[in-house]
Amino acid sequence: MAPERLTVGVAARLSHYLQVLTQTRKMGHDAISSQEISEFTHINATQIRRDLSGFGKFGKRGVGYNVDALIGEIRRILRAAGQHNIAVFGAGNLGQAISRSSIFADNGFNIVAIFDTDPSKIGTSVGDVEVLAFDRVDQVVRERNIIVGVLAVPDNAAQPVADSLIAASVRVIFNYSGALLHVPSGVTVHTSNPVVELLYALYFHLA
Repeated sequence: MAPERLTVGVAARLSHYLQVLTQTRKMGHDAISSQEISEFTHINATQIRRDLSGFGKFGKRGVGYNVDALIGEIRRILRAAGQHNIAVFGAGNLGQAISRSSIFADNGFNIVAIFDTDPSKIGTSVGDVEVLAFDRVDQVVRERNIIVGVLAVPDNAAQPVADSLIAASVRVIFNYSGALLHVPSGVTVHTSNPVVELLYALYFHLA
């Protein structure tokens, strides 16, 4: 049974394992070893086995882990079982790329709404999802049970969008803009910034 609250390190590592397992399943593999997970995550295989064994006995020596079963267990541990609805803000190039990507659907997240303020985009579709006017945020978030907002907007628009999401009771925001968001306690913001990742990689590989 999953603990009440995972440490940040364990939660981060389990998320990495889940990403590898999901891709492994897409490639048609039924089983994977801790060493194979290690090769893709650069996390020591002993640490991987220790992390997983803390929640039960999932693998078999010489066989490895059943991919489908382990995906289900990790999603349960991360409290991500079932389907979760998310909204994308911004129907520009980045927002459209995010909306068309299978990465969210592969992990149980459904993009059920896309918002924009550009009249030329409102009413069009990205894939099967219609682009909605931003002034409908509160209504749509509640009607469609949206729990995560993904911000693919210009920096100067990010804070107003975040404020609207918080007012609509969304407590998880994924921020693709470069803006620093001010949010109240109880709201989680994850910022995805490729520059930060590049600086981190260059420091360790060019030092």
